[in-house]
Amino acid sequence: MKATHANFATVAQRVSATCRVWFFCGPDEAGAEFAAARVIGDMIDAGERIELSGADLKADTSRLVDEARSTSLFGGSRHILAKVNGEEAHDALRAFLEMADLGAMGGACPVLVIATSATDKSRTAKLLIDRGDSLVAMFHSPDIKDVRGAINTMLASAGVKASGDLADRLAQASTMDLRIARSEVDKLALYLDATPQTPRTATLDVFEEICARTADDDLPPIVNTVLGGDMKKLPAELRRIREQGINPVTIALALERRAAQLAGLAARMAPREDLPRFLERQNVFFRDRRPIEEQLRHWPSHKLDRLVGRLTELHRTLMANSQGADLILAQSLAQITRVAASRR
Repeated sequence: MKATHANFATVAQRVSATCRVWFFCGPDEAGAEFAAARVIGDMIDAGERIELSGADLKADTSRLVDEARSTSLFGGSRHILAKVNGEEAHDALRAFLEMADLGAMGGACPVLVIATSATDKSRTAKLLIDRGDSLVAMFHSPDIKDVRGAINTMLASAGVKASGDLADRLAQASTMDLRIARSEVDKLALYLDATPQTPRTATLDVFEEICARTADDDLPPIVNTVLGGDMKKLPAELRRIREQGINPVTIALALERRAAQLAGLAARMAPREDLPRFLERQNVFFRDRRPIEEQLRHWPSHKLDRLVGRLTELHRTLMANSQGADLILAQSLAQITRVAASRR
């Protein structure tokens, strides 16, 4: 079975009772993660989470089968969430499906795979897409309508009533990244003491007071300096990151989001297309159109694919090395900026 970001909610609801394997792919990793979290949240009893990496699955292709058939330490239900890159889950999923076809996976727990840099045309997706017990969900870079709808869902589930253009403001401040938006919604709910049982109303003024600064003011200059290849501005941005204590992971996520957005735009753009008009038709925020136009000129499609993978790996490295995150980030930003600068 197959779904896209546009119809995922409807398809997921229809197949949730029979789907063994959920495969989330495409350039919009934030959208894929949000969808996976929604699937888990909608499970009647999600139980214990077993997290696996691509390296885990490549090192032992039978581990997925073993984990899926095992029971929780306390005998309860559980689910598997694997975050992989490209085709890292291919062999493990093939072994899982072979066992399922032999009738040996009865009672196995649900398996959710978020595959960065994979698409619905990948070898792994082809294993799953024609099966009735698996779903391949392809997430392209979202437009403002998609992000607005997802944010409104987040706000409602957190007990936050949105007034005015709060959802649009959140989308802009989070650079269209639902992971950052989720964090901002959580801040709002905590500040307002809001719950689904005791909802509270959030105004734009409240948002500006507690949430907007880091996302809207701090991140775009960093993103545009690095992906625009501006070596002259880079030292000042690195100094500002250090002085203001901006979270390295947040920066990596913002860069990852922009790179995925660029990749999606490049894939939809016709040869010799008028860039300003194209970006307007794609509903790109007007403030972002000029830097995105410049970045599309610096990063051809084949380089963007590598960049997305590089930034995904950077994100994982930063998560695993919190003590050395500042140095790792600075080195990576310098390297990426030099690559972009070579095309200026």
